Amino acid sequence: MTALFEPLTLREATIPNRIWMPPMCQYSAESEGPGTGAPLDWHLAHYGARATGGTGLIIVEATAVSPEGRISPNDLGLWNDTQVEAFRRITRFLTSQGTVPAIQLAHAGRKAATDQPWQGGAPLGAEGRGWPTLAPSAVAFDERHTAPEEMTTAQIADVVQQFADAARRALAAGFEVVELHGAHGYLINEFLSPHSNHRTDAYGGSYENRTRFALEVVDAVRAVWPDDKPLFHRISATDWLEDGGWTADDTVRFAAELHAHGVDLLDVSTGGNASGVSIPTEPGYQVPFGARVKAETPMPVAAVGLITGVEQAEKIIANGEADAVLLGRELLRNPSWARHAARELGGQVHVPVQYHRSV
Repeated sequence: MTALFEPLTLREATIPNRIWMPPMCQYSAESEGPGTGAPLDWHLAHYGARATGGTGLIIVEATAVSPEGRISPNDLGLWNDTQVEAFRRITRFLTSQGTVPAIQLAHAGRKAATDQPWQGGAPLGAEGRGWPTLAPSAVAFDERHTAPEEMTTAQIADVVQQFADAARRALAAGFEVVELHGAHGYLINEFLSPHSNHRTDAYGGSYENRTRFALEVVDAVRAVWPDDKPLFHRISATDWLEDGGWTADDTVRFAAELHAHGVDLLDVSTGGNASGVSIPTEPGYQVPFGARVKAETPMPVAAVGLITGVEQAEKIIANGEADAVLLGRELLRNPSWARHAARELGGQVHVPVQYHRSV
């Protein structure tokens, strides 16, 4: 058996292969009325195609824990039961194809209330289609964004509870894995980094204080998420700043703490919290950050970042750099990437009976 097609068991969930789909926002949810934040036909077709293509685990895109936590008005949400019911048909279909359904729970913080990318992605402001944004400190992301409201300790507690409530709804919706979005400059990441967190209370300043909010979210979610189901955490391993940001050393230290708090896998990305930084992108450029976490802590990791080739992905797993690979743009280009990889490597992957003629 090739490394890519060896099952992976985390707690009591067995994922059939190491080819996973990362959360990638579609900005295509219902945006008005009682169905706001609910997935539509697009999401069923989008995720369903990757499931029939043999993907072992699919992480549904960043799903807001509150209306204020959406990146755009068209983001998915899990703050009411209408959304739960809409998600059920997606999880049922993914499960029927042998794919493990996962969902990323998120709060966009100071990067909330922006337009869809194909409409320019500009901040919408607090008037019209936008809303006031929240963050650890009243520091705007860039010159286009207005300064967010600095969160009170009561607001911090409210958001922690919103994550827990969304996790309960994720369970009711049929998801087997929850991932917490602590990357890419969104709220949890904003608290972690001294670049965006200028607080002087118990949630700012020292490393211990800046990680407090993230660990409170983890603890609150782990308390309501069943013991037999895995909890993931996505992190930006570095802000790519020479000084004054979150670093790879911080990530290794934090990974060990997350593991001690019940996180079962770290989804390792980078960047997104500081505007205008230079990121040296090349194939697999983020893999070393995850490999270091895997080597220096007990935390399993998933690698992401310009992973496109079958041999490239196989080597990452076979060499012990990661426990799984997350293929983003490549799965957008080729929903059946896992089946093609199985054919090339001689691996086994689920193929729907309707597609047996293609084997």
